[in-house]
Amino acid sequence: MAGKRSVAAQAAGLVGFLMLTAGAAALGSWATIPNIDSWYAGLRKPPWTPPNWLFGPAWTLLYLLMAVAAWRVWRRLDADPTARKSALACWGFQLALNAAWSWLFFGFQKPGLAFVELVSLWLLILATLVSFARIDRTAAALLAPYLLWVTYAGTLNGAIAWLN
Repeated sequence: MAGKRSVAAQAAGLVGFLMLTAGAAALGSWATIPNIDSWYAGLRKPPWTPPNWLFGPAWTLLYLLMAVAAWRVWRRLDADPTARKSALACWGFQLALNAAWSWLFFGFQKPGLAFVELVSLWLLILATLVSFARIDRTAAALLAPYLLWVTYAGTLNGAIAWLN
């Protein structure tokens, strides 16, 4: 399964993917955290909006799952190299869109524009999940909670844009 990569190389790869996702999370947090108690608190929100404390643990788990999923695909040296590179490029692009959403919604305070971007993000997560499934079904399954959460987040984002 893991091909010819050493245990040390595989560990380094996992750390690398964890660092990439942590970097995206940190980048998004820079826009999000300063605006939660001020701008976001003043928005009209639907009654099914989760409490603010839930977002941190949910996203921590999702970023962890994203990193492990990408690592599993990266380590599959027995898979078609072009398919692997394409799948990982798709993963990287969705990670960038993930961080960009925080800046659009919280940083620039544009829920409508953030919603449009989130639709693109959702499609890219789906494409990543499908491309991962062709290489490693477990990796694809690890992305399923992320797709579900972004589906929910998209409805929340859309409702907030509509209400405000």
